[in-house]
Amino acid sequence: MTGLEARAAFLDWLEKERRASPHTLEAYGADLADLLGFLSRHLGAEPDLKSLGALRPADLRSFLAFRAEKGDSASTRARKLAAVRSFMRFLAKRHGVSPDAIAGLRGPRLKPPAPRALREAEARDVIAEVGSVENSNLLSLRDQALFTLLYGCGLRISEALALDVRDAPRAGTGLRVRGKGGKERLVPVLPAVEAAISAYLTARGGPLPEAPLFLGARGGRLDPAIAQKALRDYRRLAGLPEHTTPHALRHSFATHLLGAGADLRAIQELLGHASLSTTQRYTSVDAVRLLETWQKAHPRSE
Repeated sequence: MTGLEARAAFLDWLEKERRASPHTLEAYGADLADLLGFLSRHLGAEPDLKSLGALRPADLRSFLAFRAEKGDSASTRARKLAAVRSFMRFLAKRHGVSPDAIAGLRGPRLKPPAPRALREAEARDVIAEVGSVENSNLLSLRDQALFTLLYGCGLRISEALALDVRDAPRAGTGLRVRGKGGKERLVPVLPAVEAAISAYLTARGGPLPEAPLFLGARGGRLDPAIAQKALRDYRRLAGLPEHTTPHALRHSFATHLLGAGADLRAIQELLGHASLSTTQRYTSVDAVRLLETWQKAHPRSE
């Protein structure tokens, strides 16, 4: 089996058995293509299972050093190493390839950036006024419904755009969301979210249950890039910070809940995080806001 065939088998396993997202498949596929291209030059021939099993940590360190010279950031190199680790473990389990190359191998140290949330007033402005950049009432209602949903329920943009009309959120019953890895979670729905979605669907004229909840101008499922552009256009018009993105509304959802006293475990469940450590990043955001409040309010802060 050649290295390229092994890569194809690994990606097929990721998709069908691990139910990896399309983004993960694309990123890992590109990372492993980079690895195999490097090894072809490094070893003097296209790698096969035997040569992959003969790799040592020094070979992978050389690969990471090469990628650093090419300008890859620490986070990009860490992701590439994660892809390589997963690939080598797959080969060890399925084809008996030695995993010695990844034994004790450490990637670049990363300090996770604090999520960049909007202030509460900024988030309210977005969901109230974002539709003003559209040239039709239907698209205006669509954008308002979408961004109200992102902020009101803490959804990822991909999760929101995957919903169908039958999934339309209703206050009191909650919204069932399929997140990363196909993991489902139930999210409470605010009346304001239900009202925004209902106004949009009414303007659409009673769409079929199996139709996409959010439509593009041409009638297909709304593309994330179009939604991102709508918010980008509005933030420039309104003078909002550059980090005003669809994902920032999800960050804002979590940060504002934490600031209001919500339990960190509950926020973890609402966001669909597999690990509490991911959710704990929001405590640093809250600490920053606390310091800002102290500096503004304390009589001896100047």
